[in-house]
Formats: sequence, C-alpha cells, structure tokens
Amino acid sequence: MDVDKIRELAFKHAVLNAVKYEGKANLNAVISKLFKEDPSIRPYAKEIVALVREVVNEVNMKSLDDLKRILEERWPEELEEKVIEGKKKTLPPLPNVNKYSKVVTRFAPNPDFILHLGSARPAILSYEYARMYKGKFILRFEDTDPKTKAPILEAYEAIRDDLRWLGLKWDEEHIQSKRMDIYYRHAEELIKLKGAYVCLCSIDKIREYRRMGIACEHSKDPVNVQLERWDKMLEGGYGEGEAVLRVRTDIKYPDPSVRDWIAFRIIDTAKHPHPLVGDKYIVWPTYNFACGVDDHMMNITHVLRAKEHITNTIKQKFMYEHFGWEYPEAIHFGRLNLEGMMLSKSKIRSGIEKGKYFSWDDPRLGTLKALRKRGFLPEAIWDIIIDVGVKPSGATISIANLYAINRKYLEPIANRYMFVPNPVKLTIKNLPSNIEAKIPYHPSFPERGHRIIKLQVTNSSSEIFVSKNDLNRLKDQDVRFLGFANFRIKMIDDEVFYAEFISKDSEYAKIHKLPIVQWVPATSYVKVEVVKPEKDKLENIKGVAENEVGKLRADDKVQFYRFGFVRIDAVSEDIVKAYFTHD
Repeated sequence: MDVDKIRELAFKHAVLNAVKYEGKANLNAVISKLFKEDPSIRPYAKEIVALVREVVNEVNMKSLDDLKRILEERWPEELEEKVIEGKKKTLPPLPNVNKYSKVVTRFAPNPDFILHLGSARPAILSYEYARMYKGKFILRFEDTDPKTKAPILEAYEAIRDDLRWLGLKWDEEHIQSKRMDIYYRHAEELIKLKGAYVCLCSIDKIREYRRMGIACEHSKDPVNVQLERWDKMLEGGYGEGEAVLRVRTDIKYPDPSVRDWIAFRIIDTAKHPHPLVGDKYIVWPTYNFACGVDDHMMNITHVLRAKEHITNTIKQKFMYEHFGWEYPEAIHFGRLNLEGMMLSKSKIRSGIEKGKYFSWDDPRLGTLKALRKRGFLPEAIWDIIIDVGVKPSGATISIANLYAINRKYLEPIANRYMFVPNPVKLTIKNLPSNIEAKIPYHPSFPERGHRIIKLQVTNSSSEIFVSKNDLNRLKDQDVRFLGFANFRIKMIDDEVFYAEFISKDSEYAKIHKLPIVQWVPATSYVKVEVVKPEKDKLENIKGVAENEVGKLRADDKVQFYRFGFVRIDAVSEDIVKAYFTHD
C-alpha cells in the first residue's frame, strides 16, 4: 500500500468534497471515492479509514477560500466541473399547458400509512409544478378500501403534518370516503351509458374469463337489469364477493387486468369498519373508479405518479371514453430508492408489528417522520426530489449524497458543542490558576458569540472527561484540547493516564499539527444519550457534554465536535436525549 499516494488522493477528494459542500468534507464520501477509484486498496480498509480521517480533519480546518485556492492551483479542471454540477436544477416544462386555463395538480395518498421519501416525490413535484404555473394544488385522501388497504385514523393528520413540514400548502382538501354519493351517481350514469355492468360471477371465474378473453354472460343483460342489480348491491341484497360493478373495456386487450376491470365491490364493513364513516357503506369504489371520477370533477390537468400506475391510466381512459371526458396529461416517473434505508410500506408495517421497529419514526426507516426525527431538513428532501425530477427510469439515492445535501443546510445553522462519548476522567497537571477555555458557538459566525469554560484548579491540577478511544489513540502524544490549551498525554500504566500542560498557544498546535480532542470539565457537565442507527440496529451512545448542551431545546439541530450532527429530542434535569443525524 502506497501511503503517500493514498494520502494525496484522499486530500484531493477531501478538498473537492469540501468545496462542493461549503467548506466541510465528509469522511464517508471521501472514503467512498477512494475505494471507487482504486478497489485494490479495500483489503487495507481499517488503515485507510484512519488515514483519511486525518486528512479530512486537516482539510476541514482550512477556510473555504483557502480550499478554493488549492483547487484552482492543483486541479482547476475539477473546479470547473464542480461549478457546472453545482447549478440549481429546475423541473422541465409540463406538456400541453396551453390547453388549459389553469394548471391543476393533486397529491392523492392512501392514508394506510405515513409518507416516506418515495411518496414525498409526487407531493413535491405536483406542488412545485402548480406553483411554477401559478395553478392549483389539491390534497386528496384516497381511502375507499377499508379491508385490504385499511386507512389508519392517525395517518390523515400525520400526512398533513408531513406535508406542512415539507412546506407544502394545498388549495383544496378532499376525502374520498366522504364523497360516496358522488361515486354512486356516476356509477349509475355509467350503467345507463352501457359503459358498466353488474357481474355476479365468482372472482375465480372473473379471472379465468379475463385470462381467456371471454366476455361475462352478465355483460349481455339489458340496462334495466343492470340498474336493478346495482340497486340491489346498494341495498345490501348481495353479500361480500357475490356481485361487482365492472367497466366495459376491450375484452381482448393484451393485458388481462385491463379487461372489464372492477369499479365497485362489496365490503362487509360490520367486520371491517372504516375509521371515518364506520359501516355506513358496504359498496365501495376501487382506486381507478374513484380516482378517475375525482380527477375529472376537480379539473386535474396534470397527473404525476409512479410508473406502476401506467396500467391504471389505461383502465381509466376506457372509463373516460364512456363518459366523453378528456383525460388529463399523465406523467409517469420511475421508482425512487434510498440506499441503506427501508422505504417499503409493507415491510415497515410488518417490522413494527413484529417489534423490529418501534414506530413509524424509527430512525432506521426512510419515512419523513424518521428523517425529521434524526434532524434532516426539508430543504434537503426538496433538493433530492427536484434533482431526480420526473425521469421515467428508476433512481437510487446514495445515503452519502443525502448526507452531503443535508449537511449543506445544517452546517451554517448548527452551533458547535463538546460531547464526549464513552468518557473517562483525565487529570491535567501544571495548570495556571486562572486558565479558562473560550469556545465559539460557530467558528464561521463569530457574531454568534462564545462561552467561557472555567476549570476548578486545585494544586495546579484539575479533572476533565475525554473519550476512552482518544486516550488509547493518543497516549504519549501532544494534543490540543479544543478551544483550551496544548497538553502532553502521559501514561502511568495501561489503565492510568494524565496530561501535562504545555501552553495555550494555538499557533503551536497548528505548527505541530496537533490532533484536536474534545473534552468536558469533570466538575460541570450534563449527561447525554445519542441514539445512532447502525445498519439494522440502534446504538445508544452514552456520554457527557458541556453544560451549555443542557440549555438546548427539543428539536434544536447542533453539531457535536468530531462526532457529528445531532437533533436534540428531549432535555430534562437528568439527561439530554438526542438522535444522530450524520457526520
């Protein structure tokens, strides 16, 4: 392993990463670049991570102006490339907007679950397009399946809350379970137009006839018979599974699922009550019927949804032809995945039921509530969605990319505090009696001020907390305790350490490139517990922090020096609880 070569490569990627994201390089992003560029170094991963960490710390001590100058001098072609990449992306124009007096879009979630990063995509895209064209944005809850995709009462407000957090404001709100009479009227009209019929076949027979391209015998009965059967459905004359209303299509259509698709079915709401309307209705429209009717009645001009809905678009167009309606512009985009985070609703729901995840906002998940709980900002979600746009191919977002974008927004707003995980006491000796530490709240914003930390010095000694990992790593070395002074770590034996005061001179630390260590006074501190997702597990990291952390409030986003960004979740007299966001 050529250490010098790897160090130089790491320095280049650290500088590039720091310039791209406003002055701070991300360790994981730099390591990922190294391994991608030279896979042969993977067997030395442990040594390389330690090396890259040193390089990243070195780069992050430099000002953004210095980093740009280095980039211009050594890799000017990269600077040009990064400037091009850094341009703000915008959405492409909507098709056929001149056909409509006003652009109207909608976001139509099923409240059987809360929103995750994937479901935020149609919400943000639909809202942004409505805003671009000074149009209308509608929120519509599609909740007409109280059995298979049963709505959850809490999900309605949870979805609204997620949308508000994203900054979305809707002009109208509709709930389909409260529009049942509208769907019944349109069903009756469709029957009279000979566009629908009541089928009394079993579901197995329906599937078999579809597969074979054979028309159901009930489809041949006259309209008056169909209307009688429809009334009987509404009056409860049929049981669950005994009758359905089907929309006439092309019985030979290549996709069997399109052939005379089911528009209404009977659901025993005595056994499966709806959370909003209880057992008031037993005949329920399917997604395609209710959605198709509502898109027309609400004057939706552009429908933005995932490619999995292409078949639904085809089905709805048959119904629109029967009614003589014009179908809105349909834009289908690919699936969105988040590397390293769970987005599958069914798997998340199953995981919660089995106790694998503790709730919707478990920080291992990709739900908006989980991302929010960890300290991600809505601006980062917006950037991801707008960047991916409406392309029809699928997209996988790397977790490193999400971290980098979120860091861009967090870095300027997050004040810095000292936190020591896995703390051990360290005696520091030969201290001047009046020594104190001066710690800025944010090194890039001196106007925010600083705090003074005074130590209790007795017989030229005091005690502080430092991380056990730092002690083991830095024994017999000179170090600088952050914002405080320079010390030499001494070891009495394998378990006992102390530190001798050298000087307060920060230039000494820079000249000798001393490692910087965070610390907390042993006589004045608060206990802290940080919940950190590690792959499929949660790690509870216990430690201590300076007293200022105890003055923070729930939902504050801060950075713990050399640890990472965290969101404060709760503050009590006994302990401060936080969630790890990312490095």
